[in-house]
Amino acid sequence: MDGFSTLGQTIGRDRFFLIGGPCVIESEEIAFEVASFLKETCARLQIPFIFKSSYDKANRTSVASYRGPGLECGLAVLSRIREKLQVPVLTDVHSPCEVEPVSRVVDILQIPAFLSRQTDLLVAAGLTGKPVNLKKAQFLSPEDMLQVVEKVRKTGNENILVTERGAQFGYNNLVVDMRSIPILSEFGFPVVFDATHSVQLPGAQGTSSGGERRYVSTLACAAVAAGAHGVFIEAHPKPDHALCDGPNSLYLSETPGLLERLLEIYQVVQKGRLAGEGDSCLLRR
Repeated sequence: MDGFSTLGQTIGRDRFFLIGGPCVIESEEIAFEVASFLKETCARLQIPFIFKSSYDKANRTSVASYRGPGLECGLAVLSRIREKLQVPVLTDVHSPCEVEPVSRVVDILQIPAFLSRQTDLLVAAGLTGKPVNLKKAQFLSPEDMLQVVEKVRKTGNENILVTERGAQFGYNNLVVDMRSIPILSEFGFPVVFDATHSVQLPGAQGTSSGGERRYVSTLACAAVAAGAHGVFIEAHPKPDHALCDGPNSLYLSETPGLLERLLEIYQVVQKGRLAGEGDSCLLRR
């Protein structure tokens, strides 16, 4: 499948796109600030934009960590952002019982990486007919994701995104194998690179995860050069004070410059594709 359209945005394999927002809904004010800024930036660059934030982070390291406002309040915020800013919204679902109420509000359902093998959850998401973003688990090879994709496809739903977000490398560390991008692309669906979760250091701070924000730009550029069709970036006005995933989130003010670089790389890659030089080729002389 080349892609799909949602709320006037075309998400596919022939146009660079962004999924972005704060990791979790901390407040309606911050959510709107980030969504508005990213919408304006993407409109200027002519990049399709999907706003992402979570109403609940069910996989926090510590039981004491902030999880979000919850299903009802969180969906209300996402609904207002969608209505007032006219941007598609995406959020995580964690159990089959959440899928139906969430699907009534958001444009795209996301399966968290840790839950990517939960068959009942995948089938429930697929049956809504809504696009589904499948995040590759840290413990799965890119080839293993084909079975995850097939669980959604068996429901008749072909509106799928597949997201690379790094692989577990020992304790408290992730690495990105860029071979994953062309492998996932072979499934025929748009491939997204999660640039901020890929620099996460799971559980590295004891009661929370750490992160290496300084590598976000490097890995994002490499992934787009390798053939990623879109990027996933969690951004925050003050990431060092964010209530979730701050160490691996990007400063909101840094996103325009990064997106400009990524768009330039994508255009070079796309030119190579049109010339028949391969889906993941950057430059060949």
